[in-house]
Amino acid sequence: MHEYTSSDSLRKHMLAVEAAMRAYARHYGEDEERWGLAGLMHDFDYERYPNAAHSATEEHPAEGVRVLRGLGYPEDVLGAILGHAGYTGVARETPIAKALFAVDELTGLITATALVKPSRSVHDVESKSVRKKMKDKAFARGVSREDVQLGAAELGVELDDHIRFVIEAMRGAAEELGLAGSTAAGGAPGRDGTGDAV
Repeated sequence: MHEYTSSDSLRKHMLAVEAAMRAYARHYGEDEERWGLAGLMHDFDYERYPNAAHSATEEHPAEGVRVLRGLGYPEDVLGAILGHAGYTGVARETPIAKALFAVDELTGLITATALVKPSRSVHDVESKSVRKKMKDKAFARGVSREDVQLGAAELGVELDDHIRFVIEAMRGAAEELGLAGSTAAGGAPGRDGTGDAV
């Protein structure tokens, strides 16, 4: 991931997706390491091969999957990575593939919602605020609202429950994601209002 990706925001996006995938793996009794790996690596090739043309076979994610296959990554992880980009035409038939698609765009929307909070903290994000931001087409315009809704439907979960679940997963990784804010969880014990240790 670090070899291919220099963008801090893209690295944090992949870490957010990893956190959500690990949470869903625990929820469904699946292999947390495997699901986390799919989340962590799903966009590792995006910076080098951005694929503006949305080619199914060239650039992101096809090029990345070729690299990962050469490194011996499991086929279910590779299939999930291919399936997270709708333009590849790869069906999302496995739970890991459905989960990756479901959390990918949503983590971006949750991150954007956290960053406009005064605290810049995911601890201050609630499902209703994310739903409200979804209606604002100018907000985080790169996030596909249709994919967020389709992802929840394919996963078989209610959208509000899905949003709450992913927010909670991201809260568990808030420091790593740069979303702990200045007053984590409304003023975490042992910290003053600036977020500095006291």
